[in-house]
Amino acid sequence: MLTGITISQIYVPDQDAALDFYVGKLGLEVVTDMAFGPMRFLTVAPAGRPDRQVLLEKPGPPSMSEETAAEVRQAISKGVAGGHLFLACDDAYRTHAELKEKGVEITEEPVDQPYGIDFGLRDPFGNHLRIAQLKQG
Repeated sequence: MLTGITISQIYVPDQDAALDFYVGKLGLEVVTDMAFGPMRFLTVAPAGRPDRQVLLEKPGPPSMSEETAAEVRQAISKGVAGGHLFLACDDAYRTHAELKEKGVEITEEPVDQPYGIDFGLRDPFGNHLRIAQLKQG
């Protein structure tokens, strides 16, 4: 029986730039950063939540050919690669203001939804992210 999801994955063409964004701007923490065969295995997670990691994977061998990796990088840059992350925060308006001040590309201003307040943004590569202040109860 499955008991949880421990690592989700998103493609990033440049893992160092991804660290700058996901750690430096969003405030996630590095959980793992190691050479794993021919690839760099790089995961981040919200502070104190290593059970909810995101693998920042550079498209390329061994999981795909260089030709396919080039196509994936192009799809990411157009925002059509299917990469989405849904993150939670305590105060959507404050988080929105802080990220905007840091120069993060906001694609949708905070909106009051039935489940809480959320807004949209993109990482430097074109991946879509949503950050929500979820309603309690």
